[in-house]
Amino acid sequence: MHDTTAMLIELGAIILALGLLGRFAGRVGFSPIPLYLLAGLAFGQGGILPLQASEEFVATGAEIGVILLLLLLGLEYSASELVTTLKTQYPSGAVDFVLNAVPGAAMAFLLGWGPVAAVALAGVTWISSSGVIAKVLGDLRRLGNRETPVVLGVLVLEDLAMAVYLPILTALLAGVGLAGGAVTLLISLGTVGAVLYVALRHGRLVSRAVSSDNAEMLLLAVLGLTLLVAGLAQQLHVSAAVGAFLVGIALSGEVAEGASSLLTPLRDLFAAVFFVFFGLNTDPAAIPPVLLPALALAAVTTLTKIATGYWASRRAGISPKGRWRAGGTLVARGEFSIVIAGLAVGAEPRIGPLATAYVLILVILGPLAARWTEPLA
Repeated sequence: MHDTTAMLIELGAIILALGLLGRFAGRVGFSPIPLYLLAGLAFGQGGILPLQASEEFVATGAEIGVILLLLLLGLEYSASELVTTLKTQYPSGAVDFVLNAVPGAAMAFLLGWGPVAAVALAGVTWISSSGVIAKVLGDLRRLGNRETPVVLGVLVLEDLAMAVYLPILTALLAGVGLAGGAVTLLISLGTVGAVLYVALRHGRLVSRAVSSDNAEMLLLAVLGLTLLVAGLAQQLHVSAAVGAFLVGIALSGEVAEGASSLLTPLRDLFAAVFFVFFGLNTDPAAIPPVLLPALALAAVTTLTKIATGYWASRRAGISPKGRWRAGGTLVARGEFSIVIAGLAVGAEPRIGPLATAYVLILVILGPLAARWTEPLA
């Protein structure tokens, strides 16, 4: 009984603190992600007030947070949109990968961390934060701009690439050999292909199966299906997050819209818990030694993301002003960098502090870059 009471008090304090931090971030017009990470650092190992009772619950909440982040991402896209974006924008995706994944991999080798950590750190520096960027575009009233579809196209390609990248990383981290890794990759590619096919051809059937006019039933059906598929995906070493993303893509139309509005508050709650959990598992004392590499990576990958946006917009025939705006908008890193680092921490503990410092820098620099790149240029 005493344990439960302590857990309730701790959880209440955490969630209340997150609410206040989120409100403060909204007032200042910033993403709350850095504040959540700092809160985690303050209450984790080596922090001011380490938590004891609620750690298991927070760990489970963090897993649900990742699953909901990717489910809602999938719900935003229809399969036909994804296929169209793939056909028209794949060169931009390739340039994005080369310019932004290579610095992360190079830094891991420079620090002597080995190939698995290099693959993980490449992902941390490669993927922009859809959440932060969507908010920045809304705040700066740029959703109707000509360069915005290019920015969104690059983000869609990154999200799709995650469906292939995460299973590879999961297999490498599990220490599966080359043959096992190849099998995992084939399974995940097959799964992604099959889901896209089903969503394109029979999306209506899937949506009808979980559809309901009753909000409660719809919420239970979609959430239950997502957690089930995420668990099965993890059993196949494909990554729970990818399973959730694919469920989101398979649902379309009114069901996707209804589920999205019902699940958004849940996602926000559990995603906040996820960032806190990541901070909890990072020792603040481990950050100063990796601050220089983090700053160097942030500087390099700010420039490479601006170059990516500029190149992709030039390809789409957008004016120089729009090209600079697109480049600056893509700078922010956030939730995905932390998801990738969270997976990799077991194999290379030092990746956690580096990713935390890197994301803290770029989640603050990102909105500033979006605002100032074009006037500066």
